[in-house]
Amino acid sequence: MPDWTYHPLRRITARLLGRQRSERAALRLLATLTSRRAGARAVAAVFAHPATPPGLAGRLGATVPVRHARDAVRALPVQGAGVIEIGPVSMADVPAVRAAAADRRCPVWARTTDPDVAAALEPDVDRVVTSEAGIVRLTDPAVEAAQRALAGRDTVVLATPGVLVAAGPGWFQRVIEACTPVRPAPGLRDAGRDPRRWPAWLWGLLVGVGMIGAGTGAALITLGPVLLWYDNDYLGMRREQLAALNERLVPFLQHDRITMAGTMIAIGILYTGLAWGGLRQGRPWARTAYLLSGAVGFPSILYFLGTGGFVEPLHAAVTIVLAPMFVLAVARRPERPRWSPVPDGPEPERRRALTGQLLMIVTGIGLLIGGVVVSVVGLTDVFVTTDLGFLRTPAGPLLEANPRLLPFVAHDRAGFGGALISAALAVTTLSMWGWRRGSRWVWWTLAGSAAAGFLPAVAVHMVIGYTDVMHLAPVYVGITLSVVALTLSRRYLCAGPVV
Repeated sequence: MPDWTYHPLRRITARLLGRQRSERAALRLLATLTSRRAGARAVAAVFAHPATPPGLAGRLGATVPVRHARDAVRALPVQGAGVIEIGPVSMADVPAVRAAAADRRCPVWARTTDPDVAAALEPDVDRVVTSEAGIVRLTDPAVEAAQRALAGRDTVVLATPGVLVAAGPGWFQRVIEACTPVRPAPGLRDAGRDPRRWPAWLWGLLVGVGMIGAGTGAALITLGPVLLWYDNDYLGMRREQLAALNERLVPFLQHDRITMAGTMIAIGILYTGLAWGGLRQGRPWARTAYLLSGAVGFPSILYFLGTGGFVEPLHAAVTIVLAPMFVLAVARRPERPRWSPVPDGPEPERRRALTGQLLMIVTGIGLLIGGVVVSVVGLTDVFVTTDLGFLRTPAGPLLEANPRLLPFVAHDRAGFGGALISAALAVTTLSMWGWRRGSRWVWWTLAGSAAAGFLPAVAVHMVIGYTDVMHLAPVYVGITLSVVALTLSRRYLCAGPVV
């Protein structure tokens, strides 16, 4: 389990199961998941571990008692441990150590002062530790303590169980990232004027800016004429005729399109942040987040195949222009690390931020579920019960009045669902992988995207009088969770350098 579940839920599980039992359960769960290669790959993907620098390989690990050895040997290498020491080992412990070492994915050492035990285990482990020379066993969970200990080139640093319990499963990842050599991040001037030489992060930045511009344009059109010439041609009706058919129909179309425009701007803000703060700084997880979101968002234009065949020209034009840029943004892996590491600072501040991180991830997952539901509705029934309540009419009379009206609304509805899924994936992955002290770009990206996505949706519903509580409940919950999450994590994410 990641730190954003371990720390916020630790007290709850300790009260339910007892402290020691809950800690053993956490280790056993992770060991079970990582006992097979597929599970180990899945856990590594969720944790988004940074690569271990060459100078750190085999020098950072943990020391564990014999009773937890088997689970630790299976679980901790996936977290980033490069060596596991088991000890102290007595003659009665030899079979348990042999069983634990048989499943190893990293070097396993056995610590003992008994020569007979050393002779018995020498064929089964990678090293028998009989001397403390060159080994530092940490009791301080602070990342800075590990950094200082690792400054010696030949020193092996082992975290004690107390360190892992206090710091959480992400301790290895934070130490590895803090010890990774970095270079200054490039600026716009470093990219040059030749597009053929532009780095991936610049193409990603252009996609984000383009999405913001497209969303702003869509909002202006919706606040003005609502329908453009191609909309009128497809429907065979103008705005005045739609209003005569149902006086609430035009406001209903506005509410759908303003919500879609806000989501497009939110996606643009997320992509801009991921490009500038993630891809430009050489964060591999930023490319994965960008790729997952865009791989869903851009193909969502194909929803027209299931909504009656209406293709909005401007939507198609934006996709045609931005899709190649998106491919260039994610085609290459990020360059070398170019971030500026910031110490973790006060532990209570980090713990509050982890609670905020959990709430932000829950918000992203909720948005993902909402996007799937909206997509399914757009591709099937089109209207939900509250929509028809607002329109004060069944769907049948509208379809009889204009058979193309339902496919037209379905296009807007399904398109919004696809955009919402795309935004949700970006919010969820950015929240899972981007939580680091001093990463103020993460805070501003999430805050800006939340404002762009939620506020226009609430405002347009209030303006047109579509205020059904059940219909707006997910929006209110999302706003509440986002505000609480960003408030709890602001000091941590927006922190400056620690003196």
